Amino acid sequence: MPEDENQTLTAQTAPAWVGEAATRHYLGRLAGLDCWALTFGSIPTGWRAIPLRAAMLTMSADVMPIAARAAQVIEWDRAHRFCGVCGTPTVPKPEERGRECPACKHVAYPRISPAMMALIWREGEVLLARSPGFTPGIYSALAGFVEPGESLEQCVVREIREEVGVEVTDLQYYGSQSWPFPHSLMLAFTARWVSGDIVPQAGEIEEAGWFRLDQLPGIPPRFSIAGHLIRDSVEKMQSKMR
Repeated sequence: MPEDENQTLTAQTAPAWVGEAATRHYLGRLAGLDCWALTFGSIPTGWRAIPLRAAMLTMSADVMPIAARAAQVIEWDRAHRFCGVCGTPTVPKPEERGRECPACKHVAYPRISPAMMALIWREGEVLLARSPGFTPGIYSALAGFVEPGESLEQCVVREIREEVGVEVTDLQYYGSQSWPFPHSLMLAFTARWVSGDIVPQAGEIEEAGWFRLDQLPGIPPRFSIAGHLIRDSVEKMQSKMR
């Protein structure tokens, strides 16, 4: 939770157009400054709308987590205006980040959806794939959401089997990233190929294949964990081959 969820914006600390905000959410502090997420019915004068993905391409590493939190908190607040149990309009809980139903007392907290990402490798090659919605020419590691009752490791094996039909072993954790599309926590792994020919899953994988370490196709930029995972893993594999 942010350092003080009950922080308020005052006339002395906020520009005049802040008063036009429909909702306000305190996000915490960055470099000694309080950070807020605001929503508006229309774009304030002098500002322009930028898609979050495009904006993240230009953000520094310390700003990106704040932006991800802002997007997820705003979406959570929008999606839980009414109780999911009885349908009563909810109200914010003053002491924590939650929306409570005044009728049945059900509390909705911001949702986090864990999702795995896995870069499959074998000697001198990595397996990359693209979904129908990807930018043309861009390939990435495989990814998918964790199902109820499933561990991360089980999810990695299942998703790989479903999406490209191969078996893997030697899972190694790489890292994680908050991914606000809409409220994911990406957990990245590498996995060694064991057996099986690539069979792309219909409707999910448009194309997949093995790529030599020195002949990679277009891959995601480093603002996403996919970009870091692929580049860092390939560099590590190449260093071992020298």
